[in-house]
Amino acid sequence: MAVPKRKTSKSKRNMRRSHHALRPVRSVKCSNCGEQTLQHHICPHCGHYKGRQVFTAKPSADEE
Repeated sequence: MAVPKRKTSKSKRNMRRSHHALRPVRSVKCSNCGEQTLQHHICPHCGHYKGRQVFTAKPSADEE
């Protein structure tokens, strides 16, 4: 079984983990309603994607 011969230093450990950082979620403005949505996803507020209607959004409890 492989066992490390020396203790891994904090520097080496942290350099290995440099790619583990979380990146912020990228969002764009919907071209139809102006709400923030995820890139390449249907707008959950109005149901548009790439300038066309994909589905009709249900009215929320606040709108009724």
